[in-house]
Amino acid sequence: GGQAAATRLLERGVTGIICASDPLALGAVRAARRRGHHVPHDVSVVGYDDSAFMTCTEPPLTTVRQPIEAMGRAAVDLLCAQIQGTEVPHGELLFEPELVVRGSTAQPSAG
Repeated sequence: GGQAAATRLLERGVTGIICASDPLALGAVRAARRRGHHVPHDVSVVGYDDSAFMTCTEPPLTTVRQPIEAMGRAAVDLLCAQIQGTEVPHGELLFEPELVVRGSTAQPSAG
């Protein structure tokens, strides 16, 4: 999972890791610590989803928050319209995520 992938990246000398989920990001933080790196001073880690308790991790995880309420509201509105027989356009709905900056990211160290 996150630890194994992060270990391979850290061996290459990366200073930042962006993960597909918050649990993977926590694995990346753990891998960094096992290799003697300090998060965020040596390597920054970003998760995705803003899962519950990400403010309680050490360091608190920087993550990408999806607009879950807006997505759910749009899905319900479209479904209700379809149930009522209204023509619903087919295509994609785009929602803008939010970067939630916390303690797992920083400027790369010089050197």
